[in-house]
Amino acid sequence: MELVVSGLLMAVAVMVIADSLRVGAGWAFDGPEAGYFPFFIGVIMFISSAVTFAVNLLGKRPDLSNFVSRPALSLVFQVLAPSAGFVVLIWLVGLYVAAAIFICFFMMRLGKYPVAKALPVALGIPFLLFLLFEKAFLIPLPKGPLEAALGY
Repeated sequence: MELVVSGLLMAVAVMVIADSLRVGAGWAFDGPEAGYFPFFIGVIMFISSAVTFAVNLLGKRPDLSNFVSRPALSLVFQVLAPSAGFVVLIWLVGLYVAAAIFICFFMMRLGKYPVAKALPVALGIPFLLFLLFEKAFLIPLPKGPLEAALGY
């Protein structure tokens, strides 16, 4: 599995490097170009993945045991499924409402918090995000029908 993951990461690193070169990875008269830092991150990512690939290809006997156990895979899906639902909810109801539902669900389901503790956090964090992004930084985030109805 290490060979597969390191191979995929090398492919991603090549894409990052290529796109960085496309947008400019040098130093302009006014500072670094848009691809300057991503280029070096891609290079570091490629080198570290290539070393991992080589070490696992040449250095040890293959591990033929299961990559993940059923209980561990179940835990992954307990996080993956709601996260995918969160992405769909952003598209349907907007970021703020989706974040409130997502946070409340995770606190109650996985954290075992009572609704009296989960609800204030689930409502407070999206509100703080709204104040930070929409009001302080003037960066609009995806809104849904509820925010549109309220005039935001």
